[in-house]
Amino acid sequence: MYNFEDELTCPICYSIFEDPRVLPCSHTFCRNCLENVLQASGNFYIWRPLRIPLKCPNCRSSIEIAPTGIESLPVNFALRAIIEKYQQEDHPHIVTCPEHYRQPLNVYCLLDKKLVCGQCLTIGQHHGHPIDDLQSAYLKEKDTPQKLLEQLTDTHWTDLTSLIEKLEEQKSHSEKMVQNEKEVVFQYFKELSDTLEQKKKMFLIALCEVGNLINQEYTPHIERIKEMREQQLELMTLTASLREETPLKFLEKVDDVRQRVQVLKQRPLPEVQCTEICPRVNQVLKEDWNRTEIGQIKKLIIPEMKISLKRMPHSWPDDVKEVEFFKILNIVIITLISMVLMLILFFNQHIITFLYEMTLLCFSEVSLFVYQSLSNSLQDLQNILCHTLYLLKEFMWNIASH
Repeated sequence: MYNFEDELTCPICYSIFEDPRVLPCSHTFCRNCLENVLQASGNFYIWRPLRIPLKCPNCRSSIEIAPTGIESLPVNFALRAIIEKYQQEDHPHIVTCPEHYRQPLNVYCLLDKKLVCGQCLTIGQHHGHPIDDLQSAYLKEKDTPQKLLEQLTDTHWTDLTSLIEKLEEQKSHSEKMVQNEKEVVFQYFKELSDTLEQKKKMFLIALCEVGNLINQEYTPHIERIKEMREQQLELMTLTASLREETPLKFLEKVDDVRQRVQVLKQRPLPEVQCTEICPRVNQVLKEDWNRTEIGQIKKLIIPEMKISLKRMPHSWPDDVKEVEFFKILNIVIITLISMVLMLILFFNQHIITFLYEMTLLCFSEVSLFVYQSLSNSLQDLQNILCHTLYLLKEFMWNIASH
């Protein structure tokens, strides 16, 4: 079937015959191909000769055709019928050109090194390229696989296996190195985490000890105050019940209750103390830990934590607080007013003396009048202040006595 296809191919265009015409030498060509050959031969005259010379493209024999040209050559009807039947049938085993419909790939382009059809050579992108028929091209390229095989087995490839082994070995070594680095990271941060966890536990233990100290400091006082509170409530109940007793029972119990009340009142009350933790954890972390390098964390020492107590005054009742406040305020106000009056009296004497001397030396009678007026004003101010001080003092003492 492959040879049969070659018989249907024009030896000029290498395509399936189109309008095949037979020369006197019995060779067949496409009509368009013969016209191109005739045009290329340059056999054209101003006057029309009786016969037109033409050489057969296949056997190169000289022939003469009628003045009407290629149209005068007979049609190869038998070949055309075979071609029409051939084109109507399917030929899946035949490789056709993807660019030209139903044109077989029967020519080898030497420039592009690929199979092409006849139309690729005449009207396609391979126009004008050097070509060869399939058999010749096959014979020329037949030994190529052996040459390529020799190239693939020369000394350039002899160390390929050893190169692969070296690369795999280097890859394995690098992967082990990465794994070792990971283990170093895990170990480092594990030790760091363990150290931090240990330091955290030590901090918490120290704070628990501080909590125990606070408990030891306050719990006994709280328990004693609760006991006194219970005794107070008990005595209040006894005191209230005395009103319902008979005179005999009242006299028997009242002295005992009185003595118990006096004993309870005489019991000293604990002082309320403000607790301070020293040193504070926040201060230690900011001043010491934040400035420490990671590698030096193990060397950090957890400070010994203690508590310091500051005494605070008793919680007095509201009326006692008010009386004490007014007493203190009274003392402060009296002191300030006394100081102001002393300053006024002291500077008043000096001002009067100075103005008097200056008046005698420099001023006239008008100036003397101004001086006397100023002196009288200062004296009046002094009297007003003394009277105000006396009234304020009496008012403050009255408030304190109530």
